Amino acid sequence: MSLNANMKLSVSNPKIWIVIGVTVAGVLILTAETRRRRLKGRCIVREDYGAFIERFQLLPFPQPPPPAAKQPLSGLTFAINDVFDVKEYVSGFGNPDWKQTHEEAGRTAVAVTTLLKNGATCVGNAVMDELSFGITGENLHYGTPTNPAMPSCIPGGSCSGSAVAVAAKLVDFAIGTDTVGGVRIPASFCGVLGFRPSHGSVSTIGVLPNSQSLDTVGIFARDPFLLNRVGHVLLQLNQVEPRRTRHIIVADDLFQLSKVPQQKTVYIISKVTEKLSGYHSPKHMNIGQYILSNVPSLKYFLQNGANSLKALSSAMLSLQRYEFKTNHEEWINTVKPRLGSDVSDSVHAAITATHENIEAYYMVRTEMRAALRSLLKDDGVIAVPTVADTPLKLNSNKALLSEFHDRAFPLLSIASMSGCCQITVPLGKHEDCPIGVSFIANYGSDKFLLDTVLDMYESLQVQVNAVTSLPPSLDSNGNMEASKLWKEKGNAAYKGKQWQKAINYYTEAVKLDEINATFYCNRAAAYLELGSFQEAEEDCTKAISLDKKNVKAYLRRGTARESVHRYKEALHDFKRALVLEPQNKAAKAAEKRLQELVS
Repeated sequence: MSLNANMKLSVSNPKIWIVIGVTVAGVLILTAETRRRRLKGRCIVREDYGAFIERFQLLPFPQPPPPAAKQPLSGLTFAINDVFDVKEYVSGFGNPDWKQTHEEAGRTAVAVTTLLKNGATCVGNAVMDELSFGITGENLHYGTPTNPAMPSCIPGGSCSGSAVAVAAKLVDFAIGTDTVGGVRIPASFCGVLGFRPSHGSVSTIGVLPNSQSLDTVGIFARDPFLLNRVGHVLLQLNQVEPRRTRHIIVADDLFQLSKVPQQKTVYIISKVTEKLSGYHSPKHMNIGQYILSNVPSLKYFLQNGANSLKALSSAMLSLQRYEFKTNHEEWINTVKPRLGSDVSDSVHAAITATHENIEAYYMVRTEMRAALRSLLKDDGVIAVPTVADTPLKLNSNKALLSEFHDRAFPLLSIASMSGCCQITVPLGKHEDCPIGVSFIANYGSDKFLLDTVLDMYESLQVQVNAVTSLPPSLDSNGNMEASKLWKEKGNAAYKGKQWQKAINYYTEAVKLDEINATFYCNRAAAYLELGSFQEAEEDCTKAISLDKKNVKAYLRRGTARESVHRYKEALHDFKRALVLEPQNKAAKAAEKRLQELVS
């Protein structure tokens, strides 16, 4: 009873209430301040899109005094991903456990030093997939950089931070490593250019290796002029080279794997090569079949009904795992680092793999290089989708990730296993996601490829704008061919009484499909509206030659002939229309009218 009395006494005491009130207020203020700080932290992340692990500044080497010309990269900033040695810093390989168990670098990586010597300023190292062993760009320890082009989706990896820093305009360009897609995937997903040079053409001294037979130092940039300039610096290329004609080879079988409609890729490439000088008409090929016929060592990887590209990707991953195990097995087993689940699976597969036919890994690589050299020579370029899929949503489940890997690696394995150079180029968007298409040139043809992309880029973007200007309702059908899209655009112009525009659009449709009677017949209708009777008659005659039962073509040819007073021929056309469609009112009226004129 006394305890209850004391409690009643305390509760009724005004001083107690003051103390409680002050305490609650303090808690609320503290909570609000904590929340404010958290929000402030989030704003900082949004400002740099979570692209960087650490910000620092490496100033360029002293510039030559006037009147000497400025260095080619003077005034430009760049980022590096977390595999490049920087003197007196520890490269972290995207993982804190690596950073804690390794020493500061004694000197800066050759590639970084080359950029500094040519006037550029390095501003920090960027987030990446741990140990360069992922293709999503998600990092357990440092967070996932926000894809500026599609914030709800992955940025792609392994060099996610470098790609994001360029796409978000935090730097002018960036460098990273591409082993099995580390530059190409994030460049495609973030809507920037990504260049994987020929294997060994850019020094990897001072770069942490994943798989040295596949590793390359690649470049990200927002425009082809800067990509070209940085490429020339890193590759130490001559500025002048004889201009060559170009043969574009469209890998039809690979574009069929893509979820992006071909009118947004193949059609655009075809239109550009038609208009640019020095380009032969695109050649269409089944690249998978070519590889199967010319890389005999793939037979060791053709298991369980796998096709040639699946086999090629299997050889690539086997080679990567073998070399990663050789490089890092001791550290993995000793340190037992904490890894993200996706990377952990890949590392476990590498460390536990048994390798019975190591020679076959290297034989496939040698044969792939020879096969592409034979195909491309010094003037060929293969056009392929960079990846088969648009970016996955963040935190996708394992089943989706596994499917994503299975569809991505076959496309990426062509350049990785041949050592050829490849550039991914942004081609607008599909369903709000960036599209990337890639061009692959022969091993050692890096300048030729850089110059080709520079030459084509503006025309590619013009065609992108032309395709994306189509009404959304027309673009929604992924299976609709580009020629039919032009026809529908012509129909829309015709309904709007824009006759000349309609003719132009139907002409584009005809160029893509010269045996479609409807395209000629529709263009004839527009010619009739403009009084171009001869052109209308010619189009109708072509349509009838392709489709003997095209009633509209007979009606329109009859109209064209009647308009120039060729009544007997016109009457013949209308009678033919009535044979095919006896109840056609327009044909009946025309027959009656022309019978009187002829008689």
